[in-house]
Amino acid sequence: MDELDKGLDISLHGKFARQAARKVRDTVSSWGLRLPDVEPLVLDFGLGEFEKTGEVEFWIANENEAGYCGKFLFVFPGQTCPKHMHKKKLETFFIVKGKVSMDYAGKERVMETGDVLRVETGIIHSFTGIEPTLLLEVSKPSIIADNYFENTRIPIGGKFRSS
Repeated sequence: MDELDKGLDISLHGKFARQAARKVRDTVSSWGLRLPDVEPLVLDFGLGEFEKTGEVEFWIANENEAGYCGKFLFVFPGQTCPKHMHKKKLETFFIVKGKVSMDYAGKERVMETGDVLRVETGIIHSFTGIEPTLLLEVSKPSIIADNYFENTRIPIGGKFRSS
């Protein structure tokens, strides 16, 4: 099973997921932008609280052999991608549109349209939508097991151990 299939396997499905994805596409369309025609990952990180802890991902590429990944991430206002780190994945976020509160290495910063943040491996990070926000992630390949979430209730990824 490839990583996208693993991601789709842990994402939400059914009417709720379709409605959430449609709301994202409609919002992005209202900005004059278009998302790739791929099946979105509507994620609640296994917590069952999508409006509070979740995001919607649109994977453009996840090329293990070539060594790169590109995907769009979308959060609604008040919605958080929970604190986590990666041991192998270096990633860079570009705020395409919107505004988020980014927690990077324990420091909060507001990021707005056009801002860029490089996230080093091993650094704990998370972000929360201040307004509807579309982020572009460019990174090393996305490996589901290389997500180490601080919240131990999240049933995916590796075991989190703080240093």
